[in-house]
Amino acid sequence: MLGPGNLEDHLGDSDDALIGAARAQMLAYLALRSAPASQLRTVPVPADRASRHRRSGLTTPLEDNDLTLAMRAEARGAAPYTEQHALRAGIRSMGLDDFLTCRIPGTEVHLGMSRKLFAACERLHEEDLAIARRTPGLRAEDQPAVVQDLSDAAQEEQRLTQRRIFREQQEEARPRLRPLLRDAYERGATSDWSDLLRRPQEPELDLEGDEGLLEAATPETYLAVSRYDLPPARP
Repeated sequence: MLGPGNLEDHLGDSDDALIGAARAQMLAYLALRSAPASQLRTVPVPADRASRHRRSGLTTPLEDNDLTLAMRAEARGAAPYTEQHALRAGIRSMGLDDFLTCRIPGTEVHLGMSRKLFAACERLHEEDLAIARRTPGLRAEDQPAVVQDLSDAAQEEQRLTQRRIFREQQEEARPRLRPLLRDAYERGATSDWSDLLRRPQEPELDLEGDEGLLEAATPETYLAVSRYDLPPARP
């Protein structure tokens, strides 16, 4: 059985791990999907997941990762002489992937993910919406503002029942979801961000980076925080 902390280590050989990872990152996907185009960018990360040796925990710090720094420097060297579309293709040949990221409004936290996981999240979200539409009263927009003749306790019991039905239908759909998410995950690897986002322009490719950010990555996700907002280290 796969533990919740190591799902992304098994995405290549476990469809259930892929479903679990996509569901775990659904809020990050929705934040990226709904962000204005001006707030989206992509950052280069080594495409070889095995190259990111973890010192501890689930993520690999990137600001001191020699391989990441060297590959980004090579990409920056090519950037002044290369058109943006060709540069995106070029960084792939250098062994880099570009993860989509945005800063969460009101915070100094940047979240991001790979094309492959984004595509899998999108497919799972579509399937969840279809289940919600088949579950009367589950969606907030389908619920009346006031339910007549029902106590607060009865309304809460009704909501819990609807959620239970939703979760049961999610599990019933799992055998059908496995090949659907696997196909989306594999196709995502060769998709342009403009296609995945259904927008005409690609997000800005950020090769310069921000010296104030502390970056980390898992195999398919990205996280960065401002170093200036962190509490001072304990003596």
